[in-house]
Amino acid sequence: MSNPDSYPTPNSGSPGGTRQPASAPRVSAPSRPQQRPGAQGGAAGTAQRPPAPGQRPAQGRPTGTGQNTAGLIKPAPKAKVRRARLLVSKVEPWSVLKMAFLLSVALGIVTVVAAIVLWTVLDLTGIFDQVDSLLGTLAGSEGGGFELKKVASLGQVASFATIIAVINVVLLTALSMLSAVLYNISATLVGGIGVTLTDD
Repeated sequence: MSNPDSYPTPNSGSPGGTRQPASAPRVSAPSRPQQRPGAQGGAAGTAQRPPAPGQRPAQGRPTGTGQNTAGLIKPAPKAKVRRARLLVSKVEPWSVLKMAFLLSVALGIVTVVAAIVLWTVLDLTGIFDQVDSLLGTLAGSEGGGFELKKVASLGQVASFATIIAVINVVLLTALSMLSAVLYNISATLVGGIGVTLTDD
């Protein structure tokens, strides 16, 4: 007797009419999800590596246009004040003479103008009349009507002030030139007057 299972039985569904032996279903292993290169690069770019031992974590610097750079600018060094010590060892007498003459003429003009203005103010305020009445009261009838304006008129005051101004011009000019000559003689002995010049 033969075993009917040992021979293949015809199968209409398979080619050749043979029946394939029954086998257990094949179980496939779970496949790992594939990662895209772009995803790996993006993850690596965004992730930060932990700092090594003894190393400070890196901090990003601000890159905005409003970054404060005032603390990075050093102030300019303060300029030193220069000083120069000089000695006035000689004075030119001719230059002193010209300067003294001009200044004395200006002073003489001021003297004449001041005398005329003073006389005018006294006349407008009535000082002359008060003085005349006071002198008439003190002298009594023997005064004979004394008037101060006749003794010290405007012309007489202006002439007197002019004479004083001319005398001052001559005296001041001569004394200034004499002072310059005496200074030069003294400077040859003691070295002159020391002057210290500094920058502002």
